Amino acid sequence: MTEQPFANQVALVTGASRGIGAATALALGAAGAHVILTARTAGGLEEVEEAIFAAGGSATIAPMDLAENDSVARLGTAIAERWSALDMLVLNAAALGTLSAVPAFDFKEFAKVLTLNVTAQAAMLAAFDPLLKNAAAARVIGITSSVGRTPRAYWGMYGASKAAFENLLLSYGEEVRHISGIRTAIVDPGATRTKMRARAFPGEDPQSVKAPEVVAARIAALMTSGFEHGHFERVV
Repeated sequence: MTEQPFANQVALVTGASRGIGAATALALGAAGAHVILTARTAGGLEEVEEAIFAAGGSATIAPMDLAENDSVARLGTAIAERWSALDMLVLNAAALGTLSAVPAFDFKEFAKVLTLNVTAQAAMLAAFDPLLKNAAAARVIGITSSVGRTPRAYWGMYGASKAAFENLLLSYGEEVRHISGIRTAIVDPGATRTKMRARAFPGEDPQSVKAPEVVAARIAALMTSGFEHGHFERVV
């Protein structure tokens, strides 16, 4: 590795065991950040951690379900015991839910989707707010979907959760913009080769859409450039 723009910086990536989260963790690690990886799948996290180490980087894994009780608070406490600041936070973990008409929702499933996609994200911001404020110029990027801004038939469950998530993150950004160096941004990855997309579009040729590494490279570039407060972009 020749360029280390994130040397001596700490990044936390959720949903980091595969797809966009894993690719983003690898990109940030390659740029010198120590990357904390969290997801439910320990095996996937270990593979990403090994890949980061193999590329000369460093990482720490924290397998957990962010939607479970006090898991986020425990994660925040554990990280604060080891690091004094958090420079980068990528909120990528999310659940798709079942694609269905609104009147046909399984409301128990809807509650679970909202718990992970919204409530757990609020818990993440609450848990890591002190560490983000301790960083000189913390950056928080949330991964969204086009259906959060453009309603689509049968996508109401996921779309509603993403609309709420965007509002939540940007509201947090408004709260801290004048009292800290924290900046928030929303990234819509667009059509990307992920397990979630394969579930939503089972007949699609995976090779017809871009690889997660394309999105990860854009996220790493945003982290490097220092985006404007409330930045939004769709990766094409």
